[in-house]
Amino acid sequence: MDLKKLTIEQLRTSFEEEGYIAEDEIVIPVYLALRLEKPILITGAPGVGKTEIAKVLARIFKTDLIRLQCYEGLDENKALYEWNYQRQLIKIQLIKESTSSELIEQNLFSPAYLLERPLLKAIQATRKNVLLIDEIDKTDEEFEAFLFEVLSDFQVSIPELGTIYARHIPIVVLTNNGERELSDGLKRRCVFLYIDFPSIEKEIRIIKTKVPQLEARLAEEVAGAMHYMRHHIDLKKKPSISETLDFANALVLMGAQRLEPEHIRQALNLLLKDKDDIDMFNKEVGPAELVEIVRSRLKR
Repeated sequence: MDLKKLTIEQLRTSFEEEGYIAEDEIVIPVYLALRLEKPILITGAPGVGKTEIAKVLARIFKTDLIRLQCYEGLDENKALYEWNYQRQLIKIQLIKESTSSELIEQNLFSPAYLLERPLLKAIQATRKNVLLIDEIDKTDEEFEAFLFEVLSDFQVSIPELGTIYARHIPIVVLTNNGERELSDGLKRRCVFLYIDFPSIEKEIRIIKTKVPQLEARLAEEVAGAMHYMRHHIDLKKKPSISETLDFANALVLMGAQRLEPEHIRQALNLLLKDKDDIDMFNKEVGPAELVEIVRSRLKR
């Protein structure tokens, strides 16, 4: 697909062909980020499909997905590059005594001894790729400041080699779970996209797309149950879309035709991954009452 000739409708169709249901609220910010060649910062609760957008874009444009998984303590060396110290030590041992110290330094700090980490790999790629900087909120402000050069000018500085410019500006996707407030400097460099949990209608479409063998009525009941659990029970971790799909696939394996309390009891651990959440669910609602609530709402 030619990015320069890309239209919003082409992008929407491509997302749907890849099984990602996206309305204008998602398609338009992604489109603008692609055409303006700006990073897109996607914020939302875990499990709403933020990371999946980067994967879909890589498939749409038939290119590589380069992923930088962020974590507390991530620094420039681990994200950008490291020198291959072991290989350098071996080289030193092999250098003849007659070799000048200047030549030694030039040899040891050449690209041959450089270990590419995700950011440098994305910058030096011979074709446009998708760079996913996942869960940026887990890093600290110092790392954010380091990213400014990469995200503004798509270049990186290596003291021993100088400035390396991107051969092709990558498609950059940053995800943020909201664990801390991100800096204004980072936000200014990005197109912003917030993704919420889907409506019942959208989740039904997602279930039908991803688990087509599930009965239509059962897909509606599952979507209704997930919506109720997310919005009416005080859970620490609300069921994600991927967990909805796990539950839907489990119902297929069970041969379910309608949602029954026994199905929820048997597969509750697919939806809730915290004992306090399981206890809260059983205390506030429970499988039988949840099924009754869902069915009563579908009759309206």
